[in-house]
Amino acid sequence: MATDAVAQLADSLAKTQVTEGELSYKGQGRKFDNAQSVEEMVKEIQEFKGLQALRLEGNTYGVEAAQAIAKSRSDYEMRSFISPIQNSLGAALMTAGARLTVLDLSDNAFGPDGVKGIEKLLKSTACHTLQELRLNNCGMGIGGGKILAAALTECYKQSSAQGTPLGLKVFIAGRNRLENDGATALAQAFQLMGSLEEVHVPQNGINHPGVTALATAMQHNPQLRVLNLNDNTFTKKGAIAMAQALKHLRSVQVINFGDCLVRSEGAIAIAEAVTEGLPILKELNLSFGEITGEAALLVAQSVEGKATLEKLDLNGNCLGEEGCDALREVMDGLNMGDLLGSLSDDEGEPEDDDEDDEEEEDDYEEDDDVEEEDSSVNQVSSPPSVPRPPDAASFLCFPSPDKLLKLGTKRALLFEQQVDVADAGKTAEAFLKISSVYNEEDEDVKSAVLDSIDAILRKAFASPSFQGYNFVSSLLVMLGLLKSEDKVKPVRVVPGHLQALEYVVRQDYFPQDHIAVLEAFMSR
Repeated sequence: MATDAVAQLADSLAKTQVTEGELSYKGQGRKFDNAQSVEEMVKEIQEFKGLQALRLEGNTYGVEAAQAIAKSRSDYEMRSFISPIQNSLGAALMTAGARLTVLDLSDNAFGPDGVKGIEKLLKSTACHTLQELRLNNCGMGIGGGKILAAALTECYKQSSAQGTPLGLKVFIAGRNRLENDGATALAQAFQLMGSLEEVHVPQNGINHPGVTALATAMQHNPQLRVLNLNDNTFTKKGAIAMAQALKHLRSVQVINFGDCLVRSEGAIAIAEAVTEGLPILKELNLSFGEITGEAALLVAQSVEGKATLEKLDLNGNCLGEEGCDALREVMDGLNMGDLLGSLSDDEGEPEDDDEDDEEEEDDYEEDDDVEEEDSSVNQVSSPPSVPRPPDAASFLCFPSPDKLLKLGTKRALLFEQQVDVADAGKTAEAFLKISSVYNEEDEDVKSAVLDSIDAILRKAFASPSFQGYNFVSSLLVMLGLLKSEDKVKPVRVVPGHLQALEYVVRQDYFPQDHIAVLEAFMSR
């Protein structure tokens, strides 16, 4: 059969028509499966001087054959040749009535044009059975990502209309410069399909808007086992969104968020998700994420009882020597010491940047000055008015024991109505403002503070959507115990804050695992 193939190829080459600067194999209806089948073609391409165009339409090319052709003239720009190759491949597959389960075009820098070359194929019945799509390192860019997303969406709709919806299981598209817009477009397709088991999109320049879109999509893929977003930029917002998505998934085995800048607050949120679920987790990679020692300890504690765990990677973070020792101690205590990856690239404890802190304080002082000036203008221009009765909003703006007592017996209800407990940050802020007027020696004020705090936090923690760890991390940031990536000016800590915290952690509505977080930071 090999001899026959060579003979047929020789005949095809004999029929090749060449115009000036053009080498054409167009319309010969030949089938080239592998590199051997195109040896003569490759030789002729290499020897052809002044090559400006290579025509390959009207034939069938296997992936290996197409790669051999693409490499045949490395000194030429082959990108313009790839789209015809892919068009030819697609046309042949569709004509033959193929039913693909795997399509792998990785490591071909075809860019957006190359995606257009497989657009018809992806929309066709040939791909209704597709289970794995591998497009790693293809330089698709934002435009290619959008084209691909639209093609997958159309394939899903057409296959669904025929009663056999597209059930894509594996999607690989690392190093493609998808960025936020490309990732967001693909996320919409992923959410529609809901069948993904593996998603690999490392090194794509995706920031928190794109990460958040992907997180939302992942919630709709309950069979997801592997999630690899290595070397994108989560920051706190993206990490918290992804942590929320993980709470909806029970089949995840591998999480690779290495080099994603999840930072301490994001790591705490992810630790919460791990603690609450992910029963068959095998690998968790949060390396090189600017995570501090305390947050890393919480991540370590979160894997307790994960019998399937094989590796925890926290290398390259900001633990410091003592933090690394403490982390090893915690893992040893869980009988998981051998599962902790190397810490050889630890960045050391973060240094306090006093100048940055001063600039942040200056920014906030300027904001305060502007507000005071605006207030002064309003006072001059507004006519005298009758003093308003105290309300919850007024108290939260300028807390005082007198205002709290004047709210009367319905103060707890008023705070419940005023404070948006769906927002963990606003809930933490309200807690600190109310507790700031706590007075151990004044029973009326003490009782009013504790009743108000009880009402807000009981309502908050009773909500399934309330992000408890986000509430705790917001508290720690506002108390100056945890540095935030956002410009958050810490409050002036007063005894009432700590006394109120001591009270709430003993209440039945306050989760026990949150207490460990507070202790870890407050015992420093």
